[in-house]
Amino acid sequence: MKRRTWLIALRNSRGLTQEKAAELAGIERSTYTKAENGSSVGVKTAQKIATAFDCDWTLFFENICDKKEQKPA
Repeated sequence: MKRRTWLIALRNSRGLTQEKAAELAGIERSTYTKAENGSSVGVKTAQKIATAFDCDWTLFFENICDKKEQKPA
């Protein structure tokens, strides 16, 4: 798993703990921690965190596809 450094940076720029960030998003701290650590999150969780940080929830789903080239037909 690749840590979501952009999310950690957002939280740190606001001087928040993971506990406080989770509280603002209305989710469990453990769920928030997993999101920072790169675990997959559901759309609703991504939207809650994005709302708390005023960012685009689709950021949670970028770069999850393997970027291998397709074989020619």
